[in-house]
Amino acid sequence: MMRTHTRHVLMCVGPRCTEDGIRAQAMFELMGEKIDARPELRVKRSRTHCMVACRNQGPILVVYPEGVWYRCVDEKALERIVVEHLAGGREVGELIFHRLGEGDTCPSENEDA
Repeated sequence: MMRTHTRHVLMCVGPRCTEDGIRAQAMFELMGEKIDARPELRVKRSRTHCMVACRNQGPILVVYPEGVWYRCVDEKALERIVVEHLAGGREVGELIFHRLGEGDTCPSENEDA
């Protein structure tokens, strides 16, 4: 059975974003623990394979319905996304590199982010 959710989080687990996707998979599991620790959150999470957007600066995490694309490069970033965005409703601006419907990204922009 799928629990009721108001947001869907997709996270890339590699294999390109982190070496063989090992750290990305660990981050995905940690995200599940952080979401489950907050039963008031109505968040579904799904793992994906390469989203072809990170240039090895991943994993990438996308929050819908907002369509916000984050670089989630470490546990601190993951914690901020869960606490500030998923629980608090405030996007973490400095971790965002793309928004659904707001222009293209190009490799040169992603390399500096």
